[in-house]
Amino acid sequence: MKIVDVCEFYSETGGGVRSYVDRKLDVAAEHGHALTVIAPGATSRVEQRRGGKIIWVEAPSLPFDKNYRMYWSASDVWRVLDAEAPDVVEGSSPWRGGWIAGHWSGRAAKAFVFHQDAVAVYPSTFLDQKLSHAKIDRLFGWYWNYLKRLSARYDATVTGGEWLAQRLARFGIHNPVAVPFGVEAGRFSPNFRDESLRQELLARCCVPPDAALLLTVSRFHPEKRLGTITSAFARAKASRPIGLVIVGDGLARKHVERAAAAAGNVYLAGAIRDRDMLAKLYASADALLHGSGAETYGLVVAEAISSGLPVIVPDTGGAADLASRAPSRLYKTGNVESCAATILEFLAAPRDPVPVPPLRSLDEHFADLFALYGQLARKKSSGG
Repeated sequence: MKIVDVCEFYSETGGGVRSYVDRKLDVAAEHGHALTVIAPGATSRVEQRRGGKIIWVEAPSLPFDKNYRMYWSASDVWRVLDAEAPDVVEGSSPWRGGWIAGHWSGRAAKAFVFHQDAVAVYPSTFLDQKLSHAKIDRLFGWYWNYLKRLSARYDATVTGGEWLAQRLARFGIHNPVAVPFGVEAGRFSPNFRDESLRQELLARCCVPPDAALLLTVSRFHPEKRLGTITSAFARAKASRPIGLVIVGDGLARKHVERAAAAAGNVYLAGAIRDRDMLAKLYASADALLHGSGAETYGLVVAEAISSGLPVIVPDTGGAADLASRAPSRLYKTGNVESCAATILEFLAAPRDPVPVPPLRSLDEHFADLFALYGQLARKKSSGG
């Protein structure tokens, strides 16, 4: 099977989407599929990969984040699709990339992969302390209508969880199908706990060796609500010694740096590309403190759970869905007081070893995704 992914947020500088797609290329090779990823780049070029290739299409940078670019010419992408003649086309963005893939006139089956709930990411992030989520959804009914029309150009809308498929169905999004995501098999485990690393991190947080250690792993973006996390942490640490390590980087770096300095006892570790080191960090902390209630899956939360780490997460989105399968504490999304109280409740409770629930592997996710694509392609070729 030949698959083309019109991937708007595959970046030359890395990131979560790139990690996901790179693994998809490897698994495609293992399953005998050919995967081509069309991505916006600084120049037009072809990059050969195991499992397929990346076709970079020259495109301008986004003005608010130079790590990412936006397709400008639909015809440039359509020419690549025409030349590739795929069995399945995947549109993995509700924005320009998804529109371009959906409006391509070729005969391939089409899958709209719902990686981002834009209403949850933007309006809810800024408004949900004043308005209910139901009210926000109603206010942005025009956007849901746009997605309804866009998704109708595809044969299926792929979501990372059953809860999200149900949410989309309520808005009339076309044929939502859950293909749950997963984590890298064997990458994360409680066995990677490193006491010397833990003590080093506590020292960097300027807290005693017997203090509690919280970990946040996040892109620095408003939807991740790092301001909520640092403010809640500052309140909680007034009652007992706690250190907070924040792993990540992004466009809101200056804001996060100011918030961390104001909170105190926060160590900004920067972006960590070494996945083995990240696994040690997860296993060496006492809990994951997570801010985003807008994620469609919550990969960081899944990685923490696989590391035997309890999670303190918002009560909405993919994070809350994952947390239901592991020792966890939920707080009201975006609410500083609720988050601070939940941190203290967690730290006051006995901390027994945490059982690691079985979570799907990323390879299982891709196997199911390719199986779905095969079904869509066969149905399309038979005239269905």
